[in-house]
Formats: sequence, structure tokens, C-alpha cells
Amino acid sequence: MVLIAATVCTKSGKALVSRQFVEMTKARIEGLLAAFPKLMTGGRQHTFVETESVRYVYQPLDKLYMLLITTKASNILEDLETLRLFSRVVPEYCTQLTEAEVINQAFNLLFAFDEIVALGYRESVNLAQVRSFVEMDSHEEKIYQAVRQTQEREAANRMRERAKELQRERLEAAKRGAPPRSQMSFGSGGFGSSSMSSSSVQEPIAEKIPTTPAREVARPSGRSAMKLGSRGTDAESFVSRLRSEGDTAASAAPAKLDAAKAPPPDHKDVHLRFEERLTLIAGRDGDVQNFELSGLLTLRISNEQYGRIHVHVDNKDTRPLQLQTHPNVDKEAFRCSGVIGLKQSQRAFPLNSDVGVLKWRLNASDDKLAPLSVNCWPSEGAGGGCDVNIEYELEHDHLTLNDVNIHIPLPSGNTSVVVHQWEGSYAQKGRTLIWSIPIINKLHKSASLEFTVTPAIPNDFFPLSVTWTSDTSLALLTATKVTHAEDSAPLDFSQEISFHPDKYEIV
Repeated sequence: MVLIAATVCTKSGKALVSRQFVEMTKARIEGLLAAFPKLMTGGRQHTFVETESVRYVYQPLDKLYMLLITTKASNILEDLETLRLFSRVVPEYCTQLTEAEVINQAFNLLFAFDEIVALGYRESVNLAQVRSFVEMDSHEEKIYQAVRQTQEREAANRMRERAKELQRERLEAAKRGAPPRSQMSFGSGGFGSSSMSSSSVQEPIAEKIPTTPAREVARPSGRSAMKLGSRGTDAESFVSRLRSEGDTAASAAPAKLDAAKAPPPDHKDVHLRFEERLTLIAGRDGDVQNFELSGLLTLRISNEQYGRIHVHVDNKDTRPLQLQTHPNVDKEAFRCSGVIGLKQSQRAFPLNSDVGVLKWRLNASDDKLAPLSVNCWPSEGAGGGCDVNIEYELEHDHLTLNDVNIHIPLPSGNTSVVVHQWEGSYAQKGRTLIWSIPIINKLHKSASLEFTVTPAIPNDFFPLSVTWTSDTSLALLTATKVTHAEDSAPLDFSQEISFHPDKYEIV
């Protein structure tokens, strides 16, 4: 098969979007398109016409045509198969098959055409692959973003370490009765308090990082060597503005640091965070093909008095959870009594830093592990449409899922969607029907959605994807209490739980 050009044109032969896959002049392609309307015969959905040199293979799209121009030596069966793929791609990006919409989506269509055909030959791709390629989801970009976030966190950690070093120097200087190094002036509130002056951070940092001092701008007493107009005054004012803006930024930096270090108002001096992420892929019959639960317990201490503590964790989960503590945590104490504490009792947990102390994982293929079962029942109806019934049910009563969204793909092309029964709310965004449920818990465990789509086939409604947020965890791990490491006195603490899916699909 040698495909010369793919064109979306009007019935009069006016080209809206045209992609040539072989070298061809503009006059040549315009001449071929102008001859096309004179050769057409009506009343057929898939048809072709031939001239002495080329073959036209086309399909009507409402008031437009999807037209392929090929050589006469090409395989007509392959031509028709390629035409069907092109005819599905156009409605994928054009919500309405009108001239204005096609012109508006011209670049997306051209990108999609290039994924289907290369150098005149059909590529082995389907519609889902074309959609994925055009989205240009870059793995390298994700890696770059992850590296950048890591660098930002490392920079913030270095800033905190430097701040703690300055605090230690101030305390040592106060014990010796000598003024702090470089005559640092701290406010009465101590390091990190809102009353700290800007020089307390800026001056020591200047000692570690060599900077180029600003040169004094002085007017010579005698005649200047060169003077072009009166730009000297503008340059001096520009330098002055830069200097003043630098001073303003320097004075604002400690305030921003304090704001970043200040914990949220609902967090106590000892704060625990349980975070769980779930990846699940299930079949249409409810069988779990892939299940992976990963969790992390982080500890944040905002007061030096509570640096040496023990966190008591109760594990009531009977499933085979794989638990792993931080290398600095006493593994034997956790294994015997569920206590998280440092191996070296004289050491303290880091201050004002989220420290991961416990990880857990659960990999299995048991159908009972899924927190939410979603069943989709599409059945072919009259007139080439499908009647779809979707229902969900909460499988674990201790869970509460908030802001649940079930994303249901819709067939491409001009389809009609009629919703007959629903709970919560629904909305159609492009080629997706989104069913939203505000909360799912043991009191509201199940619901259903019924709708009809015309035209459609059952495979059009897969894969379904589900998203939610939750302040309850799937694994039955809880923090029962926090105590002092020395005297086991109980301490007041706060905790939060986050549970959400990274990927939850019904394929």
C-alpha cells in the first residue's frame, strides 16, 4: 500500500485538513482534490473511484468526507481498513463534524495522521495507541520533575540543617557569656520565632557563601572619558533599584522560612501521617488481576522536648502485610511489642522534618481484597445502541471513601447518551462519562447507574477507572499512643490518614 494523501474535505472538494505522505506539489494535490467531486457516486457508505493514475477511497462524515488518495497498485482491502481507522480518529478529536471544528483541531488531526501512516505505508497501530502517542506523555519529563522535586527537598533540608547549626552556636555562645559569632542579633523569641530579625539568617550565610560586594558608584571629579547622552543617571537608578529589591527580598526570606516551617494549626508537636496508595486492575467478571498496596508512616516533631519518643502501633490486619521499619528504628522492639523507637536511645528524631519510620506492602490476587467492587453490564439494544448498567459495592465496612469518581469511556463519533437512573451526579466531558458519588461508607454501600448510548458496542465502555480520597486506611494499622522514651509518660499527638488509588481500573 502506498498512501499519497489523507484529507478531510467538503462535498465540493474543498480541503480542510490535508496531509501528504509523499513529495508532491501544492498544485498537484489541489488538482486531485478538485477532480474528486466529479467522480463520486452517492448512496454508498464505503466506496472508491479510480482515475488513470490514482484511486480515491472515501467515507462520508455527515457533511464532510474522509478521503484517502492512493496509487492504483495498492491493496483495496488494506485501503478500506486504513480508511476506517482514519474515520474513527476524526470524531475522536472533533466533537462536532463541522468545518470550523475540523480547522480548529487541525494540528491534532495532523499529528494523529502521522501516527497512522509513515512515508506512505500504514503503521501497525490502533485508535488507543494513536490517542496515547498524540498525548505525548513523556517518561523523561516525569523523571525530570521527580529529580527537580528531590533537589528542592534537599535544598530545604540543607536550609534546616544550617538553621539548626546557627541555633546551636547561639546557645553555646550564651552559655559562655560571649556574644554570638559575627554579632548575630536574635529576637527574644528564639530561632524560628516570628520576632527574629533578618540579620540573624542573612549574616551567617554570607560567611559561608562568598559573595561579590556591590561596587560603589562614584562620579569622577574630573572630565569623564566618554559620555553618550545622559544614560549615567538611568544606569545608577537601575542599580539602586536592584539593590533595594535585593534588600527587600533578603528581609522577606526569613519570614517565608518561618511560614514554611510552621506546622498547620491542627497538628500537634508530635504528628503522625499514615499514607496508603493502591494499584488495582480487575477483570470484567470481578477477578483481581493485579493488586498492590503500599503504605508509609511518617513522623514529624515540632518541639525539641519530644525528640526521644516511642510510637506504639497496633496491627490488627490478618492479611500477609510485609512490614519494614527504618534502619535506625529498633526492629526487635517493633517485632515484639509494636513500638517504634530509635536503636540508640540517646539520639532524638529530627526536628521539623517528615521522617518515614515504617513501610508496609501487600501483594496478592485475592478477589476479596478490593476495597470497592465495580460491575459494568453493557448489553446490545435495538437500533445499534447499548444499554449499560453500572453498580458498585463497598467491600470493607471500616472504609469511608470521599469524592468518588467513576470514569466511563464512551464510543467515538456522534453518539447519543441518555441517563435513566443515577445516584449522586454525572457529567459528560469529551469521550468520558463521569459518575460522581460524594461519599461511600457502610451506610451507603452500593448504588447503580443506568444509561443508553447509540450507536455503541459493549467493548466501548472499557476500561473503567475509579478515583477517590479517604481518611481511612485499608490496612488495619493504628497508632494507639505516643510515650516518652525515658519514663514512658504519655504524650499528646495528632495523626492524619490518606488513602487513594494510583491506578484502579476495570479492563
